[in-house]
Amino acid sequence: MTIWHLIGIAAVVLVLIGFTGFMLMQKHYEKKLFESNETLVNFHVEEVESIYKQMRGWRHDYKNHIQAMKAYLELNQLEELESYLDELDEDLVSVDTIIKSGNVMVDAVLNSKLTLAQSKNITLHAKAQVPARIAVQDVDLGVILGNLLSNAIEGSQTVSDSSNRFIRVYIHEMKGQLYINITNTMEQKIKKTGTEILTTKKGKDHGFGLKRIDKTVAKYDGYINRQFEEGVFATEVTLPL
Repeated sequence: MTIWHLIGIAAVVLVLIGFTGFMLMQKHYEKKLFESNETLVNFHVEEVESIYKQMRGWRHDYKNHIQAMKAYLELNQLEELESYLDELDEDLVSVDTIIKSGNVMVDAVLNSKLTLAQSKNITLHAKAQVPARIAVQDVDLGVILGNLLSNAIEGSQTVSDSSNRFIRVYIHEMKGQLYINITNTMEQKIKKTGTEILTTKKGKDHGFGLKRIDKTVAKYDGYINRQFEEGVFATEVTLPL
């Protein structure tokens, strides 16, 4: 067998190895994409269940509320009735919406995520004001906000004392940009390698959500900054309006 035959065989082997490696990488990416979508679906299911659980609970008590109000009326206890109605109104507001920003997509994501956060005993401070129409596509805005808030919820849950858990959300128009700031408590250890954030969470692909955020922000030539100090993790994002 000549040297040229050996070179030819080696070239074929290298091509096969390269093709096999490419196929394995493609399958790995497809698997991660499927897992990501499955996780997203599971999150949405949990969020919807959280909202409707509150609604079912209020509906279940509807007759009791009516009877209580009738009793106050029969006894002419109008002050007590007014107080009781105020309590019911507050309860209904918590089921209705937490945030009304002016943008349908922002409201949909924020209210579902923040309702889920409430159900996990996380204190919320949220303020959002967004134009009805912006340059960022709804699906991309959903990816950014959805992943940011999912990470914030997950991070807050690492805090053992539930009374110390909080998430702060601030979204506002600023100098022709959409400014997003999500801050949450966290007890995980954070390592920063260049622009990459690493946590103690197990699994080499645990940063997949962060990469999706980064990729989507980059799509619009936006800006992202992450900071972690004294048990608080903060993410800033700016996007063109």
